[in-house]
Amino acid sequence: MARVTVEDCVEIHPNRFDLVVLAAQRSREISSGSQITVERDNDKNPVVALREVAAQKFTPDQLKESLIHSLQKQVDVDEPEEDDMAVLMPSDWVPEPEPKRPVEKYDENESNYSSGIYDKNFTK
Repeated sequence: MARVTVEDCVEIHPNRFDLVVLAAQRSREISSGSQITVERDNDKNPVVALREVAAQKFTPDQLKESLIHSLQKQVDVDEPEEDDMAVLMPSDWVPEPEPKRPVEKYDENESNYSSGIYDKNFTK
C-alpha cells in the first residue's frame, strides 16, 4: 500500500480507526461489483478504496450509512396466527389425560451407584 495514499487519507480523516473501517467497507463494495470512481492502475481493492477516500469521492457519512446497511439483518416477523386447531376440533372435545407411570422407589439396601465412593458405608 502506498504510504502517500495513507498520508493523504489521514489529512482528510484524522481518525485512523474510522479511516480503516470506511476504506474496508468501500473495498468490500468494490469486491462485490460496485463501480470504481478512480483509475485502478493495477492496484488491489483496498488501495483503490483508499485512493477514492483520499480523492473525496465519497463522504464519510455515505460510507457509514453503507456500512450500517450491510450489517443490518432483515428479519421477517411472524404474525401470530389464530388457533386453527380450535376451529378443527369439535366443541365437546376434551384431551385425554396422560397415563401415570409407576414411580420407582429407592431401596437403601441396594447400591444404585456404580462407584464405591457413594456407598452407604463410606467414611471420611
